[in-house]
Amino acid sequence: MTRISTRSYSVRQAEMLAQQGLHPVMARLMAARGLGEARELATDLDALIAPKALLHVEQAAIFLADAIDAQKKMVIVADYDCDGATACVVALRGLRAMGAIVDYIVPNRFEYGYGLTPEIVALTAREKSPDIIVTVDNGIASIDGVAEANQRGIAVVVTDHHLPAAQLPDAAVIVNPNQPGCGFPSKNLAGVGVMFYTLLALRAELRQRGRFDAATQPRLDTLLDFVALGTVADVVKLDANNRILVAQGLKRIRSGRAHAGIAALFSVAARDVRKATPFDLGFAAGPRLNAAGRLADMSLGIECLLTDDSSRAWKIAHELDTINRERRDIEAGMQEAALAALEHINPQDSATLSLFNPDWHQGVIGIVASRLKEKFYRPTLTFAPAGDGMIKGSGRSIPGFHLRDALDLVTKRHPGLIDKFGGHAMAAGLSLQESNFSTFQQAFETVGREWLSAADLEHVLETDGGLESDYFNLDFISMLDGQVWGQGFAPPLFCDEFRVLNQRVLKERHLKLQLEKDGRPYDAIWFNHAEGLPGKIRAAYRLDANEFNGRTQLQLMVEHAEAL
Repeated sequence: MTRISTRSYSVRQAEMLAQQGLHPVMARLMAARGLGEARELATDLDALIAPKALLHVEQAAIFLADAIDAQKKMVIVADYDCDGATACVVALRGLRAMGAIVDYIVPNRFEYGYGLTPEIVALTAREKSPDIIVTVDNGIASIDGVAEANQRGIAVVVTDHHLPAAQLPDAAVIVNPNQPGCGFPSKNLAGVGVMFYTLLALRAELRQRGRFDAATQPRLDTLLDFVALGTVADVVKLDANNRILVAQGLKRIRSGRAHAGIAALFSVAARDVRKATPFDLGFAAGPRLNAAGRLADMSLGIECLLTDDSSRAWKIAHELDTINRERRDIEAGMQEAALAALEHINPQDSATLSLFNPDWHQGVIGIVASRLKEKFYRPTLTFAPAGDGMIKGSGRSIPGFHLRDALDLVTKRHPGLIDKFGGHAMAAGLSLQESNFSTFQQAFETVGREWLSAADLEHVLETDGGLESDYFNLDFISMLDGQVWGQGFAPPLFCDEFRVLNQRVLKERHLKLQLEKDGRPYDAIWFNHAEGLPGKIRAAYRLDANEFNGRTQLQLMVEHAEAL
């Protein structure tokens, strides 16, 4: 059940923002998103939080600078998602530009698991013989892996953004805005953002050592298209600092300065780089890169981003697109099986959903969990076989239910039930014995019933209220598109009453509409909704500039509608 609501905001705050030069509607939108001053919308690089605010980043810079001076061999150990891949590429390109001897390894997730495990350390030592391991987008929970590296005489620098457990690994240096004692104002940096900040600090350290000056130093801003992609694809909150990183990356992409791999990913997704948006990063480029880590080997995705050869990038991007199509087919089958399993269960009777299927692919369970969470609005965990009697689960949550903390509580109440777990408030992963699944299912549901009320389990679609008809134009859409919208900084969603002039179903899936407001007709479409609407509706919608046959026209993208 979905209920439409209007975001509250301070009228006085909106007026103050308007007085500072914001368009009156933009002022209202920003006040509703908690902005206090117009300068919080600044996207210049000099508005970034200084690297020194990140705990231990200067210590990491000194450690890495010493390693570069001593020509020690470094190996990046990457995670297998888009954030991990972009962080790996940022680390490789940045460190090499500063004189480091550095290689990378991204182990098969199904064989070696997540994070810097002892097995991955052994593999890295055998294949790469490093003096130093640098983790990107992982490592904060790798107690045993770091211990194994230390025992082998390999120093470890952890760069991560995931939430730490009570014990931290005994690494040479840890850079993570979420570690205890770190006062960095933006706790929402993605793994690629943490690595970018580490490089900024390293460059400052090398500059101080006289390696280069401000004129000859490596241009780290050239890496911002990777930073933008990883940040958006990892669905971290786009706070003021992350919006700067994403805005600057998009600026490079739109100006034709994207790296070959990102340009190729846009090309195979039929997206125009000149009009690149956060949506393109999160739903076109990101999934194609992620597909490699889900079904094959993320090395393929990393190589796509590492090459400067446009032809090679184009070839790899097409391979990734093929893998992504396979991923979508697998996902569709798994989702169908999940819905069939729920046919005799009323999800409304439960606070959570936990599903296991022996035929599921562990590379796709996270996406299926996300789809089911969206459909039923419940914290959802989906599990697939992992071999040797183990199953792996991936979860997605709803606001008000901290998924990692919930798993932590289950572990405390039932020691030994969960083998390993980790993650964030909204997404987490875990592994356990298949024989323990039903026990876990009940324990997780118990936490859900304790933490969630009926109101928490009602999907509330927050809108920005009505929009005056004078703003239904392409210039207004262009102004809105000038901002970076995304997770935690929701794109504008308006709500008004309309008369339905006509409607038809496209491809048996989408509802094509003509709506009328204040005597003016508007084209509209409701994707993945084929049921007809009554003559008068209240609709939540976004404004879209629809290009067709060389013409650009305003279109309403309906997200929800209810009869009046």
